[in-house]
Amino acid sequence: MCGFRKRRTSVAMQSVPLTATEIVAGIRAKTFSAMEITEASLQRANALNPKIKAFNTILDDIARAAARRVDADVAAGKIGRLAGVPIALKDNLCLKGSRTTCSSKILENYVPPYTATAVQRLLDEGGIPIAKTNLDEFAMGSSTENSAFFTTCNPWDLTRVPGGSSGGSAASVAAAIVPVALGSDTGGSIRQPASLCGITGFKPTYGRVSRYGLIAFASSLDQIGPFTRTVADAALVTGIMAGKDDFDATSADVPVPEQLYNLSAPGSLKGVKLGIPKEYFIPGTDPEVDRAVRAAIEEYRALGAETIEVSLPNTDYAVAVYYVVATAEASSNLARFDGVHYGHRTKEKVNLVDLYSKSRAEGFGAEVKRRIMLGTYALSSGYYDAYYLKAQKVRALVRRDFTEAFEKVDAIVCPTSPTAAFKIGEKSSDPLSMYLSDIFTISANLAAIPGLSIPCGFTANGLPIGLQLMGKDFDEAGLLKIAMAYQGRTKHHLAVPTL
Repeated sequence: MCGFRKRRTSVAMQSVPLTATEIVAGIRAKTFSAMEITEASLQRANALNPKIKAFNTILDDIARAAARRVDADVAAGKIGRLAGVPIALKDNLCLKGSRTTCSSKILENYVPPYTATAVQRLLDEGGIPIAKTNLDEFAMGSSTENSAFFTTCNPWDLTRVPGGSSGGSAASVAAAIVPVALGSDTGGSIRQPASLCGITGFKPTYGRVSRYGLIAFASSLDQIGPFTRTVADAALVTGIMAGKDDFDATSADVPVPEQLYNLSAPGSLKGVKLGIPKEYFIPGTDPEVDRAVRAAIEEYRALGAETIEVSLPNTDYAVAVYYVVATAEASSNLARFDGVHYGHRTKEKVNLVDLYSKSRAEGFGAEVKRRIMLGTYALSSGYYDAYYLKAQKVRALVRRDFTEAFEKVDAIVCPTSPTAAFKIGEKSSDPLSMYLSDIFTISANLAAIPGLSIPCGFTANGLPIGLQLMGKDFDEAGLLKIAMAYQGRTKHHLAVPTL
């Protein structure tokens, strides 16, 4: 990405990429142009993509056209909040005129006639769409190994996964190709890859950001959010995307805090209470992850925060509840891909039933088929009450756990992932083991609360470790300020992998 500067970090003196905030400042000062930034980002994307496989489509022409518009606006004195900032888009977010595949053969050549609301709001503020990023097919996975096209590699170690399902977006920011990428988070699909790739990943409150133009996995769980290097950039991007959208009935009509556009780190957290959930510090968590997270908690105490043990007793049921609710909603949402309206259509059809069954059999991958079948079973006659209805009741209990905890504390702190990045292929033959990669992130989606992951250290072999913070409904500003205070005191987020 254009614009690296020398900065001393905890690991070495090295080049650190410019943040979105710094790029906008440079555009405003006319230190460089949007086209210069865009060309440098495209050059890095094309050079590194064969190595890390982050992108399904690189948008050379679309990016250059956007850069020309931004430079023309700047010349006319109109400078957007994201003027000249390169952005990568998860390939389940619609962008008019560009393929949107969901990393699935069933949508391999689909070009939407409209742009997602969250994306359009960033473009309206001068953001430059650089590429569409690889993901687990229809966002179903925790490693990006379920993509129908290829597996994305972790920039810190190319033999390891970047996490999922938004692995391509996380890898593109970690590799310093773009300062901002968008992902979707259904059960941890922003926070977990952010943790494994050593960057900031933020899932806002459900309803804070419009889902219009996001191709749905599980509609009551999905939420769009940003990957960035810093919390300040995550706040800026979230503030721009947030707000009521008439095209999305689930988007909340809640005022967007102005401070998100220019968030500043508090010098002290005196008076802030942080909850430490005992259910999230469990056997099975990698010892190096446990040590790094506990060290981060000590940093918070040094900042003046009070830590209080809290209990979220229904956490044990969260994974089971999630894989009933999410698969049921996926079964319903993916029924539209039938080989008739759009997308892949089989050539070997005999009748209408044959058309449906063969188109879906050829178009969907193994994990998507598995989840459709699980969801269809949970919704079927005779099993709906036993599985789906009961899961929704337990989901309400998970939500109640957080409501009660937030009566005592301002935010909850815990690991993002029980391990650092694992080897490609290590868990692909064991779906249950893979599902447990999201054990610490799923509850936030069930409860519809905001959560983020920030870097808090490295393993002995140099793999990033993430710290998760979860906050109260629509208190994005408060949660992000707590995270920003930590980044103001530490340097983990400044480390960049050598590629």
